[in-house]
Amino acid sequence: MRLWVGQTISEAGTQVSQLAVPTVAILLLHATPVQVGLLTALEFLPFPVLGLVVGVYADRLRRRPLMIASDLGRMVALLTIPAAFGFGLLRMEQLYVVGLVVGVFNVFFGISYQSYLPALIARADLVEGNSKLEVSRSTAQLAGPAIAGFAIQAIGAARAIYIDAASFLVSAVSLWAIGKPEPQPQPATATGRSGFWHEMWEGIQVVIGNPTLWKIAGCTATSNLGSNMAFAVELIFMYRYLHLAPGLVGLIFAIGSVGGLLGAIASSAVVARLGVGLTLLLSIFAGGLIMATPLAAQTNAPVFLSALFFFEFLIGAPYNITQVSLRQAITPDRVQGRMNATMRTIVWGTIPIGSLLGGILGTYVGVVPTIVIGGFIAVLAAVWILLGPIRIKVQPQPVS
Repeated sequence: MRLWVGQTISEAGTQVSQLAVPTVAILLLHATPVQVGLLTALEFLPFPVLGLVVGVYADRLRRRPLMIASDLGRMVALLTIPAAFGFGLLRMEQLYVVGLVVGVFNVFFGISYQSYLPALIARADLVEGNSKLEVSRSTAQLAGPAIAGFAIQAIGAARAIYIDAASFLVSAVSLWAIGKPEPQPQPATATGRSGFWHEMWEGIQVVIGNPTLWKIAGCTATSNLGSNMAFAVELIFMYRYLHLAPGLVGLIFAIGSVGGLLGAIASSAVVARLGVGLTLLLSIFAGGLIMATPLAAQTNAPVFLSALFFFEFLIGAPYNITQVSLRQAITPDRVQGRMNATMRTIVWGTIPIGSLLGGILGTYVGVVPTIVIGGFIAVLAAVWILLGPIRIKVQPQPVS
């Protein structure tokens, strides 16, 4: 319960920064599409660079202290933005540095977090547990953008970041208050050999040696590549092409998140009815809906975008729950950290590439073509599911 509460509040705060930081760049610092793309790219760059290394430490060390330290580190980094703004010193270069630092702590937290849940609950309850956490994330996404939009209009984009900094403090305290002892880490490899490189290599082997894992990795990586090409210029399209106010943009994302919440709640029932493979296939198509975003310019933009994001999040929510639960169930606990690190290195490694490509294309080809190209690439991710995971009907028995 404490994990759920802490993450709900932290996710809500993160939603504020995800809207506020690029809004600072676009509206206050007049950033170009390339600069906005670079800002996002730097936040996700630490995953392909540090992911495998952090995965070893996530299996060597207790995961909860790593998560607490990461929360506090992100809090301090974000506080520098409103502080610099208050002194009139805020520049794009600082946003780049803060994004990179927050990204490093995101690596430590994210890998430890996904590996921590199996230590808290039984493996057979992973789908339900991940569904609850996805509901938490969707609830935060429901409240966060609306809070962000109106906070930006009320106190300014830079000062709104205080909300996210405070949420990381709440998350750290919630993690500290969890009463269940964390099991002693057992980082040795299956052959009994320990050592940094042996342990890292085993995590890589777990993924590349399992067809289900590497096809899920390929699917998610492709979807992230295309989606983030579009995301890199999406706010620019809303602010500069549609001339929407931050409060309205936040409300649009909040309405879309209602769909994500409903999709998360329904995930277990969807998997039970359709099977694991078909759920993955149908839900991954949701990423391609973003290519319809430019049509908003031809109609009532707020209504169109609200409906578009609602259905995109509704259909897409079961994908993350299903694929994460599948990964956790078929991977032994002692290599959960390294498996998650390898997966995140692959699937999040395409995010900075997509963000940077989106920024470059947005500058030299145009914002609208970039959104369409990104959405088309996201649709192609479904091919990976057709190559194998489509045949999985039920959640596999957990591996001890």
